[in-house]
Amino acid sequence: MADPEAHMTGPEAPTAGARPTVSVIIPNYNYEKTIAAVVESALAQTYPVHEVLVVDDGSSDRSPEIVRRYPVRLITQRNGGVSVARNRGAAESTGEILFFLDSDIALDPDAVANAVALLAEQPDLGCVHGVVGKRALFDDGPVERYRVLHEYWWRRRATGRVRTVFFAMCAIRREVYEEIGPLDETLRESEDVEYSERLAAKYPILLTERITGRHDDVERLGALLGEQYRRSQLLVAFAGAHRFSPGALKANRMPGVLATAATWGSLPLLLLTPKAAVLPALGVAWFAVADPGLARFVVRDQGLRYYPVFVGYHFLLHTALVAGVARGAVRALTERGFRRPRHPAS
Repeated sequence: MADPEAHMTGPEAPTAGARPTVSVIIPNYNYEKTIAAVVESALAQTYPVHEVLVVDDGSSDRSPEIVRRYPVRLITQRNGGVSVARNRGAAESTGEILFFLDSDIALDPDAVANAVALLAEQPDLGCVHGVVGKRALFDDGPVERYRVLHEYWWRRRATGRVRTVFFAMCAIRREVYEEIGPLDETLRESEDVEYSERLAAKYPILLTERITGRHDDVERLGALLGEQYRRSQLLVAFAGAHRFSPGALKANRMPGVLATAATWGSLPLLLLTPKAAVLPALGVAWFAVADPGLARFVVRDQGLRYYPVFVGYHFLLHTALVAGVARGAVRALTERGFRRPRHPAS
């Protein structure tokens, strides 16, 4: 593991009784496209941050070179995954509040100020995390437009005290992070869902629209579906019970999942009679109206003509979800050790 390369020591730590110091921790792996915008957004906060640390997780692109242009601290390491990078940043930071920020989300200027205020106003909170905007940081086409619009909708709908935290845009007091323990470094995806189980057992979690930013999400359909397929398997492995607990965040609602499963499950009946074609058609129709609130939002925001496009992408995403859950269930039954035990710190 390479020694960290320090390019800035943040503002002097305030004296006792002053406002809490904030360390912004940005894990990075090959995000040369967005890292400049993300770092600039952290440096432009209305609440002066104590330090910005970018933990480069073995990038092979130009992103470390880009980071060196800014008055932030760059820490380099061999590739170990996002959990390793976040834990490394937390260990080497000095702020009283850790603000974790993904390297593809540019914060709105008041995000850190609002996070600090919320933690002060509600001292019982374990952490606060935010909602991405409904427009992408960089618009890369229809897949990304769908993804960002949906992500904005379901997180905005769920705002309030919840039992799930996403570290993409999240502030947590250092003492809470140290009490709960580090992120599980064996997980490269859905690591924040595992962490949620430990954190929510001791502290409330707040999802809020007062912490906002613009996300540059996945732009290729294959990558989107592959990501959903992998994450759905992991949810079966170690977080199935968490998903159904009150307050757990769910990006996709059960009626849509059931409609997707029913649609694909009815297709084999076509081998018996062509008349069975009505069943998958009814399944798709059911899917299109399974979430009325989402439908109204999309039509209001993008117009009625866009809604069939949105439904098409949304159905494919649900197909990957259902396939992943099915594969995860099979693995849980047939592969020793696939169903993960609870973290020893819990």
